[in-house]
Amino acid sequence: MIDQIKTRLQALDPIALDLIDESALHAGHQGNGGGGHYKLNITSSHFCGKSQIMRHRLVYQALADLMPHKIHALSIHAIATDEV
Repeated sequence: MIDQIKTRLQALDPIALDLIDESALHAGHQGNGGGGHYKLNITSSHFCGKSQIMRHRLVYQALADLMPHKIHALSIHAIATDEV
């Protein structure tokens, strides 16, 4: 799943992408239908001039069909290249 998520996020031309699978920390918690928990740090020029909400929407658009069944939770830290 990590490789699939990273491949999808290549559409945002990231200069940095760090994805951590935190699923083991959340195994068996109520409401989890089996999808994984992930923490994403991504830096992209596509985020320049955009609010955090718009940055998150871009990430969610790239991963939409994986949620909520394959991705149950996604923590996103999205940074624009002009903020680095």
